[in-house]
Amino acid sequence: MATAWADRWLRGVDRLVTRGRAPIDLWAQFRRNRSLYLLGGLTLMIQQGLLAKRDFLVKGAVDAVTAFREADATNGAIMILIVSVVAACARLLSRMTVFTAGRNVEYELRARLIEHLHRLGPRFFARMPTGEIMSRATNDLSQVRLLLGFGVLNVFSSALSLLSALYVMIAISLQLTLATLTIFPALMIVTRWFSFGLFKRNRENQQAIGKMSDRVLASFAGVRVVRSFAMEEEEHAAFEELNQDYLEKSLSLARFRGSMPAVMSAFVALGVLIAFWYGAHLLVDGQISTGDFVAFWLALLRLIWPMMAIGFVTAVVQRGRAGYQRLKEIFDAEPELTDGDRKPPETIAGSLRVSDLSFAYGETVVLDGVGFDLPAGQSLAVVGRTGSGKSTLGALMARLLPPEPGTVFLDEVDVCELPLRSVRASVVYTQQNAFLFSTTVEENIAFALNDRGAEDGHGRVRQAAAEAQVDADVELLPEGYDTVVGERGVQLSGGQKQRVALARALISEPAVLVLDDPLSAVDARTESAILDAIERQSAERTVVLITHRIAAAQRCDRVIVLERGRVVESGTHEQLLQGDGLYALFAEEQQLERELAAVSVPPSDAPEARA
Repeated sequence: MATAWADRWLRGVDRLVTRGRAPIDLWAQFRRNRSLYLLGGLTLMIQQGLLAKRDFLVKGAVDAVTAFREADATNGAIMILIVSVVAACARLLSRMTVFTAGRNVEYELRARLIEHLHRLGPRFFARMPTGEIMSRATNDLSQVRLLLGFGVLNVFSSALSLLSALYVMIAISLQLTLATLTIFPALMIVTRWFSFGLFKRNRENQQAIGKMSDRVLASFAGVRVVRSFAMEEEEHAAFEELNQDYLEKSLSLARFRGSMPAVMSAFVALGVLIAFWYGAHLLVDGQISTGDFVAFWLALLRLIWPMMAIGFVTAVVQRGRAGYQRLKEIFDAEPELTDGDRKPPETIAGSLRVSDLSFAYGETVVLDGVGFDLPAGQSLAVVGRTGSGKSTLGALMARLLPPEPGTVFLDEVDVCELPLRSVRASVVYTQQNAFLFSTTVEENIAFALNDRGAEDGHGRVRQAAAEAQVDADVELLPEGYDTVVGERGVQLSGGQKQRVALARALISEPAVLVLDDPLSAVDARTESAILDAIERQSAERTVVLITHRIAAAQRCDRVIVLERGRVVESGTHEQLLQGDGLYALFAEEQQLERELAAVSVPPSDAPEARA
């Protein structure tokens, strides 16, 4: 019953949060959840008001006991119990509301973080490694949640407790209150000094965590490379260096933070000593009663917590501030690619036109004045040596890299004027190095489907796998299509990963399909079957095939040859073979390789092996 009531109450509280896109500024987040914070502040005010009432009730009850007024003492005790229970309920309600606000902020900032990371380009990820991003998205975001949940609650609670306690203490004895608070100015100075030190050390500590996380992630991802070169000891030494740096930063923070309670407690103990010494003097002189002294002591106990909590709350606030500053570095990063203002067309035929396209990575020019026309429904092979700019051209056509305005056109519309989602849904680019998610084969192939649970979903997955010539391999896996492929598809071979990625591209049925060397890890028989599938695809959509194999290029309607970022040849397969250019040279070299492979004798069939 109580659990059901709590669930309904929390759902009601959650509806108090305004809807819409969450801001990333901390103050804006505070305003966005102001209803929860106001409700939490109101319940804390009620709690502290009730505790002040309790102190005065204690004063009356103690005075009644010392005067032997049994009835008044009994009634006072009953009222003290009732007021204390209601105050505890108010405090519980305040914690629920403020902690809910902190969780809302964490949820919304995480959603915005993921959204923003998806919009950032390769330059950002070249500057900030994955492990550092993961550290900020987990450790730092948790610190921000503590700041806007636990931290805000204790700031409110400490401030209101301070006011409530001072009200009771001043009402009982102004002289005793002033004497007790003589240590307060020195306490504020020390607190400010600790605050600056904590912010600096927390930031250094979180940076050390980020560096160590990135190193661990890189070591795990490249564990096979490390083992194959017998570099375990070197990797361990590199990790040990970062681990030692993190240890030193953590110990520095721990020592500094650990000294806070001792210093704060010393000041508080001095204040308590003054209160007892001077309070006893006033009591003996008859300026205050026994009930006054007990009530003053209870109020002082409520004042001691805010004074002692200053250091603790300061640590939470400074960790949250440091965490938010590191998150803000991600939020402040400007995306290299942004949506265009033009509405996406209702249908896309799939014609491509590239005009005077150039691109550079820093000072290195990769493409220089590339241009071609590809009508809808036709196929184009892009051939060239390694490093000639083929993959960069494919990524630019899909706007995974930022082309200059007026250089890439989809159905005669500049892709820079269209929304990114529209371009990327219409021009699907498969990477040369296939990436798979750590889930099942079926989930990887069905990744681009809007409704993966549709009735025809399983059939479409298997059809795409058959087209990509990977269905037979999948059926041999331990759990077939339900086999988990592991981190980055580690359970599959290079060729299997490549074909699963090809099936994922085929199932999306885009207007333009850009295939970046999909045959680099397959045998000749599988290559022929995949090329048949690509030919079938080119009958339904525009296909751009990036390859170095002439056998694949000859299946396409047209061929362009890149050399050092420039188009040096263009035409059909037959036209380019008749010339004496780079394409004809590639064809001759690959023909020679096939002939040598055909006449070579396998080691198992050699005379020495048979003997």
